[in-house]
Amino acid sequence: MAEAPGIVIVIDDDPGVREALGSLLRSVGLQSILHGSVAEFLKARRPDGVACLVLDVRLPGQGGLDLQRELSKAGVRLPIIFITGHGDIPMSVQAMKGGAIDFITKPFRDQDLLDAIQLGLEQDRARRENEGAMALLRARFDSLTQREREVMALVVTGRLNKQIAADIGLSEITVKVHRGNVMRKMAARSLADLVLMAEKLKVSREEA
Repeated sequence: MAEAPGIVIVIDDDPGVREALGSLLRSVGLQSILHGSVAEFLKARRPDGVACLVLDVRLPGQGGLDLQRELSKAGVRLPIIFITGHGDIPMSVQAMKGGAIDFITKPFRDQDLLDAIQLGLEQDRARRENEGAMALLRARFDSLTQREREVMALVVTGRLNKQIAADIGLSEITVKVHRGNVMRKMAARSLADLVLMAEKLKVSREEA
């Protein structure tokens, strides 16, 4: 199945700018959602797929920088490209410190904006893939029994089966069974693979 190219959400109070941006995005095969204000954006349902936000700094009512702060506080990690006809250095510094992809002053070259949008979509795609992978990893870990988690925490430190057996008071054969279950349930192809998973999950014996 072909990967969806992504959705670009545009917030700009100038109808002419919104129309021009919508046309530009369609010309390169990108879907757009156009809003005239932050309030309009907040009322709308956000797309479920890969997306980024093209946001004017100065807007009637709530401004672009205000929205950036609000999204950050809410944990909404939507890549933002700021556009403005009245930008200044403090504004651009604030925007970039807040994690914006770019701060582009009008009038701008279409390609400069498209390059920034592409970067934003790639970042959002990578974030979503990483979150999906972590959710799967966490689900696999949650499927382990308490004893299997304890064995896993010791296995990834390099302890041998007989050492683990002595550590937790089990027979070596029982430890071997638990270890096999851990490898299977975690879908780990090797000890090194399991170690990487444990690092991502921050697994320790105390937390197991």
